[in-house]
Amino acid sequence: MTQPAEARNPVRPKKMADMVADRIRRLIARGEIGDGEWLPTEPALMAEFGVSRPTLREAFRLLEADSLVSIRRGPPGGARVTVPGPEAAANQFGMLLTLSGTTIADLYEARMVIEPAAARDLAQRGTAAARRALGDELETIRTLVESAEFGAQTVRFHRRVVELAGNKTLATVIGMLSEIVVRHLARVYDETPNTSAETLANNRKALRAYEKLTELVEARDGAGAERFWTRHMKAARSHLFRGEDETQVVDLLY
Repeated sequence: MTQPAEARNPVRPKKMADMVADRIRRLIARGEIGDGEWLPTEPALMAEFGVSRPTLREAFRLLEADSLVSIRRGPPGGARVTVPGPEAAANQFGMLLTLSGTTIADLYEARMVIEPAAARDLAQRGTAAARRALGDELETIRTLVESAEFGAQTVRFHRRVVELAGNKTLATVIGMLSEIVVRHLARVYDETPNTSAETLANNRKALRAYEKLTELVEARDGAGAERFWTRHMKAARSHLFRGEDETQVVDLLY
């Protein structure tokens, strides 16, 4: 007699460690346990969930694998909440882009859809605190114009434009893309030493663009900010790619 489908593919109940990890995930997601806070002691959690120490420690390992806690081993042991940023998903996101054969040029086109619109929203609807934060980013990048750190800092400035505009979904996407962009810029800067006159000239040109955008944001000129940031990104493209538009994400990550 043929077994029913449900008998051939029984639904397996979750392991207790998975259930405990899910409970703690919900507490973190709802903000009931904040970033940097320590979870209750192992004896307290064992009593609360009615589980053994090995089960609790397995739940901790699951949470650690998700970058939600960091484990302090040895007495006194414990787990501390570490709310992950977009970079926690960057490797998996990068793998998806890699498997789809995504080029760095394609990635840049996506940024050109997101960033100018974010610049407009930041100028039009950004808070006073957001405008000050952009000014702070400008001051930081100004001090690094002759430094090897300038390239990575430009990625942060672009990322902050999107973050400060206030759309959390787009900010997360840009955050995941940033790791790939940083690696691409590192290769560009490695091929052109930072001491070269060309690199310093490009750095100063980029700095003037960041100063102009900051001025437009301060003036609450949304349309102007969007137009300018589009022009800047188009102009920067030739410097960033130098005929390497078909470089694939796989070449940067693996």
